[in-house]
Amino acid sequence: MTKLDQALRFGPLRERWVHLCVDMQRMFAEATEWHTPWMERVLPNVVALVELDPARTIFTRFIPPQSPDDAVGAWRRYYHKWGTMTRDRLDPQLIDLVPELARFVPPALLEDKPVMSAWHGSLHARLRSAGIDSLIVSGRRRRFACSPL
Repeated sequence: MTKLDQALRFGPLRERWVHLCVDMQRMFAEATEWHTPWMERVLPNVVALVELDPARTIFTRFIPPQSPDDAVGAWRRYYHKWGTMTRDRLDPQLIDLVPELARFVPPALLEDKPVMSAWHGSLHARLRSAGIDSLIVSGRRRRFACSPL
């Protein structure tokens, strides 16, 4: 049994798992309006998960709109409030993963998304078609968890 299997609450994983690491980006780690202070504290745990098998990791990156006017619906009002976090004004390097995680790509994969949800687009369908039935989820706004897919 691996260290990961021993740490999981619901028993060992089969071979059909992926580690989904959500939005561990510089824009949330560094001094921006969206700074997430606890990212520094959880980063070593996320690195340890990736190191178990980097090729089984998918990093999501949230890509904000170019400008507030490129957002739709209520999001337009939201980005008028957070205009500094649009691509027109944000340093493009802040969209990158934090350096401690960027070094794992490749073999880890990147999944860019225009919304805060990791499930936007084709990710869910791609995981299902690949036979993935278990996720280990880590990252920004998440606690470590194992859940069925």
